[in-house]
Amino acid sequence: MNVKKRGPKPKKGAPTWMVTFSDLVTLILVFFILLFSMSQIDVSKFQAIAESFRTREILDFYPSVIENQHPGEAKDSDEDVSSSSEEGTLDHLLTEVQVYLQENGMEDVIVANRTERGVVLVLQEQILFETGDADLKEQSFPFLNKVATMLSEMHNLVKVEGHTDSRPITTYRYPSNWELSAARSASVIRYLVESQQLDSSRFAAVGYGDTRPVAVNDSPENLSKNRRVEIIISDPAYNEEIQEEQ
Repeated sequence: MNVKKRGPKPKKGAPTWMVTFSDLVTLILVFFILLFSMSQIDVSKFQAIAESFRTREILDFYPSVIENQHPGEAKDSDEDVSSSSEEGTLDHLLTEVQVYLQENGMEDVIVANRTERGVVLVLQEQILFETGDADLKEQSFPFLNKVATMLSEMHNLVKVEGHTDSRPITTYRYPSNWELSAARSASVIRYLVESQQLDSSRFAAVGYGDTRPVAVNDSPENLSKNRRVEIIISDPAYNEEIQEEQ
Protein backbone atom coordinates (compact mmCIF):
# COMPACT_ATOMS: atom_id res chain seq x y z
CA MET A 1 0.00 0.00 0.00
CA ASN A 2 1.43 3.26 -1.10
CA VAL A 3 1.48 6.05 1.55
CA LYS A 4 1.41 9.63 0.18
CA LYS A 5 3.89 11.98 1.72
CA ARG A 6 2.42 15.17 3.06
CA GLY A 7 4.05 18.47 2.17
CA PRO A 8 5.33 20.91 4.79
CA LYS A 9 2.69 22.54 6.85
CA PRO A 10 1.96 26.18 5.82
CA LYS A 11 3.24 28.82 8.24
CA LYS A 12 0.68 30.62 10.32
CA GLY A 13 0.08 34.36 9.76
CA ALA A 14 0.08 36.60 6.69
CA PRO A 15 2.34 35.88 3.78
CA THR A 16 5.76 37.50 3.85
CA TRP A 17 5.00 39.75 0.89
CA MET A 18 2.20 41.41 2.91
CA VAL A 19 4.75 42.90 5.34
CA THR A 20 6.60 44.66 2.54
CA PHE A 21 3.32 45.84 1.01
CA SER A 22 2.05 47.29 4.31
CA ASP A 23 5.36 49.10 4.84
CA LEU A 24 5.04 50.61 1.39
CA VAL A 25 1.46 51.76 2.01
CA THR A 26 2.49 53.26 5.35
CA LEU A 27 5.35 55.22 3.75
CA ILE A 28 3.06 56.52 1.03
CA LEU A 29 0.51 57.62 3.66
CA VAL A 30 3.21 59.44 5.65
CA PHE A 31 4.45 61.11 2.47
CA PHE A 32 1.02 62.48 1.62
CA ILE A 33 0.44 63.63 5.20
CA LEU A 34 3.75 65.51 5.04
CA LEU A 35 2.78 67.16 1.77
CA PHE A 36 -0.55 68.20 3.23
CA SER A 37 1.01 69.68 6.36
CA MET A 38 3.58 71.67 4.34
CA SER A 39 0.83 73.11 2.19
CA GLN A 40 -0.66 74.74 5.34
CA ILE A 41 2.54 76.64 6.36
CA ASP A 42 2.51 80.43 6.31
CA VAL A 43 5.26 81.05 3.78
CA SER A 44 6.28 84.45 5.15
CA LYS A 45 6.58 83.13 8.71
CA PHE A 46 8.47 80.07 7.52
CA GLN A 47 10.95 82.22 5.62
CA ALA A 48 11.38 84.52 8.62
CA ILE A 49 12.14 81.57 10.89
CA ALA A 50 14.54 80.05 8.38
CA GLU A 51 16.37 83.34 7.89
CA SER A 52 16.50 83.93 11.64
CA PHE A 53 18.19 80.59 12.23
CA ARG A 54 20.60 81.32 9.40
CA THR A 55 21.82 84.59 10.97
CA ARG A 56 21.25 83.60 14.63
CA GLU A 57 19.54 86.89 15.44
CA ILE A 58 15.99 85.77 15.95
CA LEU A 59 14.88 88.21 18.63
CA ASP A 60 16.79 91.28 17.51
CA PHE A 61 16.05 91.67 13.82
CA TYR A 62 13.18 89.45 12.71
CA PRO A 63 9.49 89.38 13.54
CA SER A 64 8.19 86.83 15.95
CA VAL A 65 5.92 84.08 14.68
CA ILE A 66 3.57 85.04 17.50
CA GLU A 67 1.97 88.42 16.88
CA ASN A 68 2.95 91.36 19.14
CA GLN A 69 5.84 89.43 20.68
CA HIS A 70 8.79 91.17 18.99
CA PRO A 71 10.68 93.39 21.48
CA GLY A 72 11.60 95.98 18.84
CA GLU A 73 7.98 96.43 17.82
CA ALA A 74 6.94 97.03 21.44
CA LYS A 75 9.68 99.65 21.82
CA ASP A 76 8.55 101.49 18.69
CA SER A 77 5.00 101.44 19.98
CA ASP A 78 6.08 102.94 23.31
CA GLU A 79 7.99 105.71 21.49
CA ASP A 80 4.95 106.55 19.37
CA VAL A 81 2.78 106.84 22.49
CA SER A 82 5.40 109.01 24.21
CA SER A 83 5.71 111.29 21.18
CA SER A 84 1.93 111.63 20.93
CA SER A 85 1.72 112.45 24.65
CA GLU A 86 4.38 115.18 24.38
CA GLU A 87 2.63 116.64 21.34
CA GLY A 88 -0.63 116.81 23.27
CA THR A 89 1.12 118.48 26.21
CA LEU A 90 2.51 121.24 23.97
CA ASP A 91 -0.87 121.83 22.36
CA HIS A 92 -2.49 122.05 25.79
CA LEU A 93 0.15 124.54 26.94
CA LEU A 94 -0.42 126.71 23.86
CA THR A 95 -4.17 126.76 24.42
CA GLU A 96 -3.77 127.59 28.09
CA VAL A 97 -1.40 130.49 27.35
CA GLN A 98 -3.66 131.90 24.65
CA VAL A 99 -6.66 131.80 26.98
CA TYR A 100 -4.62 133.56 29.69
CA LEU A 101 -3.53 136.31 27.29
CA GLN A 102 -7.08 136.86 26.11
CA GLU A 103 -8.54 136.99 29.61
CA ASN A 104 -5.88 139.48 30.77
CA GLY A 105 -5.82 141.66 27.66
CA MET A 106 -2.16 140.95 26.91
CA GLU A 107 -2.48 139.90 23.27
CA ASP A 108 -0.90 143.16 22.06
CA VAL A 109 2.35 142.64 23.96
CA ILE A 110 2.64 138.83 24.04
CA VAL A 111 2.04 136.42 21.18
CA ALA A 112 1.88 132.62 21.51
CA ASN A 113 2.11 130.36 18.49
CA ARG A 114 3.12 126.84 17.45
CA THR A 115 6.05 126.23 15.08
CA GLU A 116 8.23 123.26 14.19
CA ARG A 117 10.50 124.26 17.08
CA GLY A 118 7.68 123.94 19.62
CA VAL A 119 5.55 126.55 21.42
CA VAL A 120 7.00 130.05 20.93
CA LEU A 121 6.08 132.91 23.26
CA VAL A 122 7.07 136.34 21.94
CA LEU A 123 7.20 139.02 24.68
CA GLN A 124 7.62 142.66 23.68
CA GLU A 125 10.11 144.81 25.57
CA GLN A 126 7.48 147.02 27.25
CA ILE A 127 6.02 144.11 29.24
CA LEU A 128 9.42 143.03 30.55
CA PHE A 129 12.00 145.83 30.68
CA GLU A 130 12.64 149.51 30.58
CA THR A 131 14.48 150.66 27.45
CA GLY A 132 18.19 149.84 27.65
CA ASP A 133 17.77 147.77 30.84
CA ALA A 134 17.67 144.06 31.69
CA ASP A 135 15.92 144.19 35.08
CA LEU A 136 12.43 142.67 34.94
CA LYS A 137 9.41 144.85 35.62
CA GLU A 138 7.01 143.74 38.33
CA GLN A 139 4.15 143.80 35.83
CA SER A 140 5.77 140.87 34.04
CA PHE A 141 5.73 138.63 37.10
CA PRO A 142 2.15 137.27 36.82
CA PHE A 143 2.65 136.02 33.28
CA LEU A 144 6.10 134.60 33.98
CA ASN A 145 4.68 132.86 37.06
CA LYS A 146 2.03 131.30 34.84
CA VAL A 147 4.67 130.07 32.39
CA ALA A 148 6.88 128.73 35.19
CA THR A 149 3.95 126.79 36.69
CA MET A 150 3.18 125.16 33.34
CA LEU A 151 6.85 124.32 32.77
CA SER A 152 6.97 122.59 36.17
CA GLU A 153 4.42 120.08 34.83
CA MET A 154 6.54 119.06 31.83
CA HIS A 155 10.15 118.20 31.02
CA ASN A 156 10.75 119.91 27.67
CA LEU A 157 13.89 121.93 27.07
CA VAL A 158 13.41 125.71 27.09
CA LYS A 159 15.39 128.23 25.06
CA VAL A 160 15.12 131.95 25.80
CA GLU A 161 16.29 134.36 23.09
CA GLY A 162 16.97 138.07 23.60
CA HIS A 163 16.61 140.50 20.67
CA THR A 164 17.16 144.25 20.27
CA ASP A 165 16.62 146.85 17.58
CA SER A 166 19.47 148.25 15.48
CA ARG A 167 20.12 151.37 17.54
CA PRO A 168 23.56 151.13 19.18
CA ILE A 169 23.92 151.14 22.94
CA THR A 170 27.06 151.91 24.93
CA THR A 171 26.81 151.84 28.70
CA TYR A 172 28.96 150.55 31.54
CA ARG A 173 26.74 147.49 32.03
CA TYR A 174 25.92 146.89 28.36
CA PRO A 175 28.70 147.94 25.96
CA SER A 176 26.64 146.72 22.99
CA ASN A 177 23.34 145.13 22.01
CA TRP A 178 24.96 141.73 22.40
CA GLU A 179 25.39 142.15 26.14
CA LEU A 180 21.94 143.69 26.52
CA SER A 181 20.12 140.90 24.64
CA ALA A 182 22.02 138.17 26.48
CA ALA A 183 21.38 139.81 29.87
CA ARG A 184 17.66 140.03 29.12
CA SER A 185 17.35 136.34 28.21
CA ALA A 186 19.34 135.42 31.33
CA SER A 187 17.05 137.55 33.53
CA VAL A 188 13.97 135.75 32.24
CA ILE A 189 15.51 132.32 32.80
CA ARG A 190 16.67 133.21 36.30
CA TYR A 191 13.15 134.27 37.25
CA LEU A 192 11.53 131.15 35.73
CA VAL A 193 13.97 128.82 37.48
CA GLU A 194 13.78 130.52 40.86
CA SER A 195 10.01 131.01 40.95
CA GLN A 196 9.30 127.26 40.68
CA GLN A 197 12.70 125.76 41.52
CA LEU A 198 12.93 124.35 38.00
CA ASP A 199 15.92 122.35 36.81
CA SER A 200 18.32 124.92 35.35
CA SER A 201 19.84 122.32 32.99
CA ARG A 202 16.64 122.48 30.94
CA PHE A 203 17.26 126.10 29.97
CA ALA A 204 19.49 127.88 27.47
CA ALA A 205 20.00 131.66 27.20
CA VAL A 206 20.88 133.22 23.85
CA GLY A 207 21.53 136.84 22.92
CA TYR A 208 21.09 137.73 19.24
CA GLY A 209 21.45 141.49 19.54
CA ASP A 210 19.94 143.11 16.45
CA THR A 211 20.90 140.31 14.03
CA ARG A 212 17.44 138.73 13.74
CA PRO A 213 14.86 141.47 13.29
CA VAL A 214 11.23 140.67 12.53
CA ALA A 215 10.67 144.07 10.91
CA VAL A 216 12.79 146.68 9.14
CA ASN A 217 14.24 149.14 11.65
CA ASP A 218 12.82 152.20 9.90
CA SER A 219 10.07 153.37 12.27
CA PRO A 220 9.33 153.54 16.00
CA GLU A 221 6.72 150.81 15.60
CA ASN A 222 9.12 148.43 13.86
CA LEU A 223 11.89 149.19 16.31
CA SER A 224 9.51 148.23 19.10
CA LYS A 225 8.67 144.93 17.40
CA ASN A 226 12.34 143.99 17.23
CA ARG A 227 12.94 144.63 20.95
CA ARG A 228 11.62 141.36 22.28
CA VAL A 229 12.32 138.15 24.18
CA GLU A 230 11.24 134.79 22.79
CA ILE A 231 10.62 131.77 25.02
CA ILE A 232 10.70 128.51 23.05
CA ILE A 233 9.32 125.41 24.77
CA SER A 234 11.01 122.89 22.53
CA ASP A 235 9.36 120.04 20.66
CA PRO A 236 11.47 116.91 21.41
CA ALA A 237 11.03 115.73 17.81
CA TYR A 238 12.62 118.96 16.55
CA ASN A 239 15.57 118.53 18.93
CA GLU A 240 16.13 114.98 17.65
CA GLU A 241 16.16 116.17 14.05
CA ILE A 242 18.83 118.78 14.87
CA GLN A 243 21.00 116.16 16.63
CA GLU A 244 20.71 113.79 13.66
CA GLU A 245 21.78 116.54 11.25
CA GLN A 246 24.80 117.32 13.40
